[in-house]
Amino acid sequence: MKILEERILSDGIILGGDILKIDNFLNHQIDVVLTDQMGQEFYRLFGEGNVNKILTIESSGIALAVSAAKYFNNCPVVFAKKGKSANVGGDVFECVETSYTRGVEYHVQVSKRYLNEGDRVLILDDFLANGEALNALTEICKQAGATVVGCGVAVTKSYQPGEQRIIDKGYRVESLARIKSMHDGKIEFMG
Repeated sequence: MKILEERILSDGIILGGDILKIDNFLNHQIDVVLTDQMGQEFYRLFGEGNVNKILTIESSGIALAVSAAKYFNNCPVVFAKKGKSANVGGDVFECVETSYTRGVEYHVQVSKRYLNEGDRVLILDDFLANGEALNALTEICKQAGATVVGCGVAVTKSYQPGEQRIIDKGYRVESLARIKSMHDGKIEFMG
């Protein structure tokens, strides 16, 4: 998605060589016009899949998922919580994932009330690096007996193993911006 790539080049900041900070428009401060365009693009990519739920993980994927949901007949957005929560209860689907940016292990949970056998789920997230979050979300869908229509990602670091990891599990992955490399403060996208 050219508009996203251009925004990454103009506003993105590379931290520590391998962390791309785009929180000024995607996940701390949100450009709602851009996320709406991204939601529309996800519909173009997955609209034929009869999606009835969009699943993401707190918190960075929520805005993207909500923007996409209106194009999927305003289907519900479910977000997995990173850790136990008193308001979720004990009847949950759960999987462990390790955050790439934080290096912290999370017990990702979704209430069994919101993900059901027979659901057709589109998984959306902001970044794909090692694939931990998408792996956890696909495992939760498997526990629920839901069908994963596909995984949509705003930005994929294609030089890291996550994308191939999820594809090797048999899931379709579509990324709006695929980074080939980040070095010397420069970002190069896949062709």
